Amino acid sequence: MSHESAVLAFTFEAGVPFTNNEAEGALGPAKIKQKVSGGFFATLRKQKRNVVEQLVSVLQGRFRWAT
Repeated sequence: MSHESAVLAFTFEAGVPFTNNEAEGALGPAKIKQKVSGGFFATLRKQKRNVVEQLVSVLQGRFRWAT
């Protein structure tokens, strides 16, 4: 195997973690924000609302969902 030393690096170097869960965990919150904002924009489009205008209203604190 050509990558054997890299795959088994944790056995040779004390500072190399066994898994990359820590690195993946650091990306989790950003990915969740991306999913939430994507859903927000998709909902606005489905309601045929101007996304830019609605984003401005969010930033100005005057956004309201259509009822």
